[in-house]
Amino acid sequence: MERPSESWNGHVRSGALAGREATAGRALPAEPARRRGGGCGRCLRKHCLVILTVAGVLLGVALGAAVRGARLSRAQVAALAFPGELLLRMLRMVILPLVVCSLVSGAASLDTRALGKLGGIAVAYFMGTTLVASALAVALAFIVRPGAGAQALNTNALGLADALPTSKETVDSFLDLARNLFPSNLVVAAFRTYATDYKIIVRNISIGNVTFEKAQDSEVPSLPSAYIPKVHIPIATEIEGMNILGLVLFALVLGVALKKLGPEGEDLIRFFNSFNEATMVLVSWIMWYVPIGITFLVGSKIVEMEDIVLLVTSLGKYIFASILGHVIHGGIILPLVYFAFTRKNPFSFLLGLITPLATAFATCSSSATLPSMIKCIEENNGVDKRISRFILPIGATVNMDGAAIFQCVAAVFIAQLNNVDLNAGQIFTILVTATAASVGAAGVPAGGVLTIAIILEAIGLPTNDLSLILAVDWIVDRTTTVVNVEGDALGAGILHYLNQKEMKAKEQELNEVNVEAIPNCKSEGETSPLVTHRNQVPTPASTAEPESKESVL
Repeated sequence: MERPSESWNGHVRSGALAGREATAGRALPAEPARRRGGGCGRCLRKHCLVILTVAGVLLGVALGAAVRGARLSRAQVAALAFPGELLLRMLRMVILPLVVCSLVSGAASLDTRALGKLGGIAVAYFMGTTLVASALAVALAFIVRPGAGAQALNTNALGLADALPTSKETVDSFLDLARNLFPSNLVVAAFRTYATDYKIIVRNISIGNVTFEKAQDSEVPSLPSAYIPKVHIPIATEIEGMNILGLVLFALVLGVALKKLGPEGEDLIRFFNSFNEATMVLVSWIMWYVPIGITFLVGSKIVEMEDIVLLVTSLGKYIFASILGHVIHGGIILPLVYFAFTRKNPFSFLLGLITPLATAFATCSSSATLPSMIKCIEENNGVDKRISRFILPIGATVNMDGAAIFQCVAAVFIAQLNNVDLNAGQIFTILVTATAASVGAAGVPAGGVLTIAIILEAIGLPTNDLSLILAVDWIVDRTTTVVNVEGDALGAGILHYLNQKEMKAKEQELNEVNVEAIPNCKSEGETSPLVTHRNQVPTPASTAEPESKESVL
């Protein structure tokens, strides 16, 4: 007699089987649609931050265009820019621990030979691409001739007649660069930078019965300034801004020193590694605020523009030449360099860096873009942490391809503005000076404008027309920063590929050595009388035919 439970189970199994057979034809067509829906959802979740960042830029442009006609007061514009100011403050807050900890941990994780090799390749890449960018900019400036129709431009109409930076001797500029490499106080270097200033005095001069000895300009009345014998005495000053060069060099040397200590330095290396990982967690949190901050940064900058029509009509050719140079260098030359080394698609690599590129466009700061760049290049493009955290902080400091382009275009523009025909020696001076001076350019908004004064002093041009560059710097500086950080990212990708290729070659060589060593070990063990073989069970063939075995051996 059949049990009720067995009968019930049999009916359930047969019913389920029949149900599956009946619904099999209807369930199969719905499965691909469900998979497509799940794939779209996963894609949206994966690229959510990128979509929000791009939407933030577009929304900021729309917001600025809509609010621009309301004629906001200065206080209202500051209130509109407040969320964007918070973003800049948060990004600058993590720059110091991120740069120091990432460089210390990166230098300590590599041996001295690999560190020197990677550093040499990185410096060669940075200097080579910057020199190519400078040559491209000079060629475009001579083709477009941005200063040909701008002679009648009035700087007072732009409201920047008094915004000239202090001119500095070329030698003093490079001496300041060397001084900043070795800061006298690391704590002060975190927020101040050494800079040479000048105290202007005059020789002893007599006016009537009055004799002025080492007097200031303001103390000599009723005499034109051009007739006063002036003497420029350099004095040491410190200006606001992080001395990133000194901190980078110190962090690299400290990482190498900790590596040399061996076991004694492992605790401090682990400390910097943990500090670095904690900083990256903070960066991941800050990144979700980036779309909001970018919206108000872009919107407030559009509202602050006074007369766009005057800028475009007066300096349109200069803006066009600079942005065209950035497009050619960032869209053609740098991807070709990446492809030449890796034989991979550079645009698929750049696709994973949309968020840091949009951040660079909105903030105009390579240093502020560094946290998001490190995070995205590791998570989206799979670059080794040792490579990215070693190269990217250095690149944010010394690799300024975009800055070199707009500096060279600006130098030729000012020469054409003053009807000065540049000779071959001056052009060569522009190329070399722009390449060298871009190393010390500050990774902050409008940091490259001060470097143009060095180039102008080197070729003997006046610095009075720099106010024109300042007038449109907020436009050109955005594409400048994008090209700067793009060059850093592609350089990190090239070094990652070369490092992976070298590691695979070493593994293959090691495997070949092991394979060749196996038969040698066997023959040595069989022929050497010093080697005793234990746990060997004699086979019938070996016991039955010893003479044949000896003949084989």
